[in-house]
Amino acid sequence: MTPTPETLDLVWSCKAIAKVLGVTERACFHMLAQGEIPARQVGHRWVASRKALEAFFAEVAA
Repeated sequence: MTPTPETLDLVWSCKAIAKVLGVTERACFHMLAQGEIPARQVGHRWVASRKALEAFFAEVAA
């Protein structure tokens, strides 16, 4: 089965990722630039899977 945009739970942009994480955009950019959170840069934009973010922080909190 090929993933479609509806089945992918992607969060595009530092601003949107920051909103999901509940941090400032500046703090989010710093974490992205340092590779501290699971995301990739596509062109000039950052993209992350919402599920990967939730799993990452659930693991960190445990």
